[in-house]
Amino acid sequence: MDDYNLDASALIRAKSRQQYWSSNRSTTPKKYQPSMKKAVDYVVLDFETTGLRAGADQIIQVGAIKYNNHEQVAIMNQLINPQRDISSRITSLTGISNDSVRNKPTISSFIHQLIDFIGDYPIVAHNASFDMGFLYALEQYTEIPRYAVIDTLKLARKVIRETPNHKLTTLAQFLRLEHNAHDAIGDCLATAQIYQYCLRFST
Repeated sequence: MDDYNLDASALIRAKSRQQYWSSNRSTTPKKYQPSMKKAVDYVVLDFETTGLRAGADQIIQVGAIKYNNHEQVAIMNQLINPQRDISSRITSLTGISNDSVRNKPTISSFIHQLIDFIGDYPIVAHNASFDMGFLYALEQYTEIPRYAVIDTLKLARKVIRETPNHKLTTLAQFLRLEHNAHDAIGDCLATAQIYQYCLRFST
């Protein structure tokens, strides 16, 4: 295994640890409203980033898919220039390179388009605290609405008991989903299918 793959594997392990601790320890008060509402209209959101630290690391891809009555009606897929170097391990993991984002918008110039896209829909995200941390870190540029947020990680833990863990990749494999992992749109599509599965089988 080359150094790039080693670095990517290390990042995946670190993100998995972050997923565990973020969902099992209380942190600062949430700026969003966690929800277990069974929404039929929603926006699935996922970010790819330069690292794990919201506010310090930066978004490099925004993926969002809008659903009405569980049917796709709009997709937002945008690479973002983080105005910093993207490490080789992130490129190995996501396929996003410095060249990929060189002429793309910065997040400060793009965030209003994302807010307009979401509108008043609830957000669905897997391990939502990660993505919400990056979203609300953008309040340095503009006010971010207090969204209702449905976390499929928490929902899957209640519904799917057969898997050894509830990582997005594990759940996608369990449900036999096509999953382009570590691509924001690929993760959104998997998250939406997991959410819809959990709604069908939740009590």
